[in-house]
Amino acid sequence: MTTVVPTSEEDPALSVVRFTSEVSWADAGPEVVESQVKRLCIEAQECIVMGRWLELASLMLTSADVIFSKVSDKDLECIFTVICNLVRKPESLDESLEMAQLISTKITQQPNEKPALRLKIMFNLYNLLENPYSRFFVYMKALDLALAANGKITEHIIPSFKKLDNLLGEWNIGIQDQRKLFLTISNILKESKSSGKDSFKFLTKYLATFSGEDAHTIGEAKEEAVHSIVEFVKASDMFQCDLLDMPAVAQLEKDAKYALVYQLLKIFLTQRLDAYLDFHGANSTLLKSYGLVHEDCIAKMRLMSLVDLASVETGQISYALIKDTLRINDDEVEMWVVKAITAKLIDCKMDQMNQVVIVSRCTERVFGKRQWQSLRTKLATWRGNIANVITTIQANKLTEDGTQAMQGLAIR
Repeated sequence: MTTVVPTSEEDPALSVVRFTSEVSWADAGPEVVESQVKRLCIEAQECIVMGRWLELASLMLTSADVIFSKVSDKDLECIFTVICNLVRKPESLDESLEMAQLISTKITQQPNEKPALRLKIMFNLYNLLENPYSRFFVYMKALDLALAANGKITEHIIPSFKKLDNLLGEWNIGIQDQRKLFLTISNILKESKSSGKDSFKFLTKYLATFSGEDAHTIGEAKEEAVHSIVEFVKASDMFQCDLLDMPAVAQLEKDAKYALVYQLLKIFLTQRLDAYLDFHGANSTLLKSYGLVHEDCIAKMRLMSLVDLASVETGQISYALIKDTLRINDDEVEMWVVKAITAKLIDCKMDQMNQVVIVSRCTERVFGKRQWQSLRTKLATWRGNIANVITTIQANKLTEDGTQAMQGLAIR
């Protein structure tokens, strides 16, 4: 196969037009090929001379798209390197954005054909752009490509999510774009079977963009709010979230269709096992419709209930109270305490002689006003203790200095 970038002095864009048009019209016969190549090269030359870079990009993309399955990956990469470099030609950033939109849209039209190469081209285009919003647009198209490619290239794009905070600072995008970004990333992570926590994290970021003042748009978040609740309840390794405080989730409380789903979330975050069992007794069909397994919910609620006991009781919990709250047998108490410790929900010691659990730390299921007040009290106590220690040290130092002075006088 002939290489795309020539060693002659011909403009690289003209070389690409010549090469792609020859390949595109190869089946039409020599005469047609010659006339089409000549026509397209003349058009391309006029665009270059007149500085019509958007028109030139469109002309080049028309042929390049046709040959995607006809040439090697190496040649395709060279072709699109030349095309993508056109975004640096215009003096106007708006025109450069139009070109980036045109190129990225064209590249993502057939996501299942050489998706890894298409993604590589998108990243190359991203790095050539100066306008932050242009970069954001291309990144979003790359995410759309990853979604449409049915998991074939997600491993190549997931690492970029770790840099998202820095990218957001660079792009400086508005709320609407943030919503689209967070929701798309959440869907990619969900489709890739990655950690449920990662997908849930970006889903909650999406929901958090809605405020109480968004009355005209908050309704669009209902389905995702429901999905977030179901995912939280299902997850065996998530025991804390801030969903209750989010307006996008709170709107479900008075929703005719989803009020019970909100009630379920409230039970998991603020109540104990007995409340869940009562809810299940009246709404077992609803739980099944969302794919929730009753036994799994009981197991999670037992741990959540144990955490609640640890946060409410003053330093220690009796085995009997744990047994009654978790509705378990006597010989299962320590097993559930160990499960809570393993899940890093509590730090404690088990006093088997006195049949109590001595708690030194527990994870709060929610971190709202009550938790902030508790933290403030603990910090004030800690500050007071430190002040007392400092005072004691200073007093002991003064006493020691005075004793040494008296000893000095006595020696004289």
